[in-house]
Amino acid sequence: MSGRAGAPWTGEWVTGRLEVRLDDRERPVGAGLADLVGLAVRRNPRRAHLLVSAVLGKHVPTDPRLVYGAGLLLGELVHERLTAAPEPAPAPAPAPGSGPEPGPEPPAAGADEVHDLLAAALRGRRGAAAALRDRLVERRAARAPVEAVVLGYAETATALGHSVADALGGARYLHSTRRPVEGFGAFGGFEEEHSHATSHLLLPGDPAFFDRDVPLVLVDDELSTGRTVINTVRALHAARPRRHYVVATLADLRGDGDRAAIDAFAAGLGVRLDIVALASGGVALPAGVLEAGQALVAGLSGGGAPTPEATAAPFPVTRVDPGWPEGLPDGGRHGFLPEHRRRLEEELAAMAGRVAAGLEETGAVREAGTGARILVLGFEELMYAPLRLAGALADLLPDGVDVRYSTTTRSPVLAVDDPGYAIRTRLAFPAHDDPADGPGERYAYNVDPGADPSRAFDAIVLVVDDAADTPALASGLLERLARLAPVVTAAVPSYRGRAPEPLYGPRFGSYPAEDVAWLLKDLSDVRLEAPTEEREAAIQAGRAHYAESLPVEYQPSPAYQKLFHQALDASAERLAYAAGVVTEMVLAERGPGAVLVSLARAGTPVGILLRRWARFAHGLDLPHYAVSIVRGRGIDEVALAHLAARHDPARVMFVDGWTGKGAIARELTAALGAHAAATGRRFPADLAVLADPGRCTPLHGTRDDFLIPSACLNSTVSGLVSRTVLNARLIGPGDFHGAKFYAELAGADVSGEFLDAVCARFDDVAERVAKDLPGLLAADRAPDWSGWEAVRRVGRAHGIDDLNLVKPGVGETTRVLLRRVPWKILARAGAGADLAHIRLLAAERGVPVEEVAPDAIPYACVGLIHPRFGQGAVQ
Repeated sequence: MSGRAGAPWTGEWVTGRLEVRLDDRERPVGAGLADLVGLAVRRNPRRAHLLVSAVLGKHVPTDPRLVYGAGLLLGELVHERLTAAPEPAPAPAPAPGSGPEPGPEPPAAGADEVHDLLAAALRGRRGAAAALRDRLVERRAARAPVEAVVLGYAETATALGHSVADALGGARYLHSTRRPVEGFGAFGGFEEEHSHATSHLLLPGDPAFFDRDVPLVLVDDELSTGRTVINTVRALHAARPRRHYVVATLADLRGDGDRAAIDAFAAGLGVRLDIVALASGGVALPAGVLEAGQALVAGLSGGGAPTPEATAAPFPVTRVDPGWPEGLPDGGRHGFLPEHRRRLEEELAAMAGRVAAGLEETGAVREAGTGARILVLGFEELMYAPLRLAGALADLLPDGVDVRYSTTTRSPVLAVDDPGYAIRTRLAFPAHDDPADGPGERYAYNVDPGADPSRAFDAIVLVVDDAADTPALASGLLERLARLAPVVTAAVPSYRGRAPEPLYGPRFGSYPAEDVAWLLKDLSDVRLEAPTEEREAAIQAGRAHYAESLPVEYQPSPAYQKLFHQALDASAERLAYAAGVVTEMVLAERGPGAVLVSLARAGTPVGILLRRWARFAHGLDLPHYAVSIVRGRGIDEVALAHLAARHDPARVMFVDGWTGKGAIARELTAALGAHAAATGRRFPADLAVLADPGRCTPLHGTRDDFLIPSACLNSTVSGLVSRTVLNARLIGPGDFHGAKFYAELAGADVSGEFLDAVCARFDDVAERVAKDLPGLLAADRAPDWSGWEAVRRVGRAHGIDDLNLVKPGVGETTRVLLRRVPWKILARAGAGADLAHIRLLAAERGVPVEEVAPDAIPYACVGLIHPRFGQGAVQ
């Protein structure tokens, strides 16, 4: 370890007591294993020893430019592997006289210079670390960027992985985490068997993060056996196979058996798996070392540093806002892209200036002069942001000011205040970020000077994320640090993505903004439409879900448009009455504070009708939102969180247009139950509809199966908004489900005409609604789900096992004809004008219409989807 003079540190203390020995092998960057690591003793029953890196910045305060430079240098080795052809099979021996066998490729231009700078920086020569970093940044700019996905391991390799990704130029970066984050679903996880905290989560903000057909680079500070690599590659390859993997590490410690195991694993997968390291070698462990290490720990106090006098006056603690750029991730927990690095580097100098101003207020640098020692202390997985800030601060402060960087950690390590031991002192303090695995002790090593006052810091800059900036931080770590030196605290926002905001017309949809807030993500610029037959084949074969794509929007013929207007004229009063009745039922259930939440998109025009009736009849201005629900996938959880943040969930009433067999009513109940179990937020599963022919809900305007003209068309009667989309490539954690706004169809839009025609009849039906309402409220309206049983009978009669292919009712049958591949239509005799548009659509598509007896089905009609495509998840 280094003191003020930067003297090299070793693992002699551990070697002398446990007989643990480091053996050098390859030195691809000129430094050997003993140059890069020292030794300490773990407080961990799985492994006795700890390799303490001289270039990682985790346990040992280190020049941040050396830490970043070492990561960039490791990234250069990765770059060479990614741009080199696979090693060929051994060639046959050359024929006699064919000339000498070519030697190995020469090292890259300037390699000796970089190796010399690394050696000088490790020895603590002034200016060498900055020169190393700057030279590697210049070399990166001179070579073509390489695309890759880089994955760093928490907690020790999070900044190292960032640095490797930075060196590649075109890499997307993610690090594993042990912190679950609400709103981010786990892509996967794996175990690190020897670690103190073994479980890792992968929480990419982009669900398609791993989908790119590029090499995957795994980065860790050391590679001991390779079992963690095998666990990781096995899990990720199962989810998204790829041809090329690279493992990058500071120290490769594998034995021959471990190397053979990884080679065999890669051969079994049929992939290329390269391993690069700054140095390789081995750790020679004598028999019984684990027990000896545990005995050594038990026999020592482990403090290593005298406890500051309880009466000592603490140094001041000040806060500074570094001005972290809005929307910029604080690290790679949810993904970090090349454009994020570029934006960070544009802002680094300004942020370092704000931190320097905070240091100036403490007076520590002025009092210590050019020999001042400043520590920038990061927090567990939050390593990259403090590292880059520390490097920029070191560049900004006067020459001679010694800026060091390290971070706190979960790992318990024995501290011994001896110059031949890597972990001289330990500060222990309680966890302060409400960890998912419960409270526990955390540590900061080599921060306390111990018995050597020359190792003291003149000021400490503590960098945490806002999730860890808690009262427990103030009463724990901050209090301990303030007994050592003045402390400047800089909190950066823990990246959670930007909370989505509702969409409103006319920017999204043709409804006025006051009518509805769409809790949807705008996908208008994405091509999602596919031919109907192609979609149907993929859906029923299980290759796709219906919500992942959209049907081509049906463009009605003049004859069909005429039918729509005739149907609207004929049914407007009936619809007005049903809207009035169901609105009064909603108000009876929820009171004047009701919140309408329509199920987009069929429920949205109905939600608007209910909202307008409440204003017409009672002067109420009810909030109205449109959300997505997808059969088989549930309701939009992000939308529910948005609603719960603004309204009492008990006041919410879900609204749809009609019921068929009740699939969506069942989906709603199940989804809200699961949401309550997961979050504790309980939304009532009541569903209000205009028409309930399936007898699935007590909140309905009628149980007749009649033509609701909004079912006749698609977006052109629904605010020019598509069906909702749930596609993992487009909808990430924290996003609402998506939809498109078909602004180009404005000339054919009849959404406003439909609403206005119905609302114009409110006066005509108001007296009848008021008269009928008491009897309707008192009547037995309990669901009996008879529609579901009728669908089962139809399925049996027509040899259809998958009831998702049976679509009962006028509205659902219309959808079959507009969006799917219909087989036949069953029409109840005597249904009359309610089925005129059904017969016209069927004729246009060549679909037979079979008349059935009035008592054969409780619906006006039933649409059957063609079963020739097989079974599958369909709407």
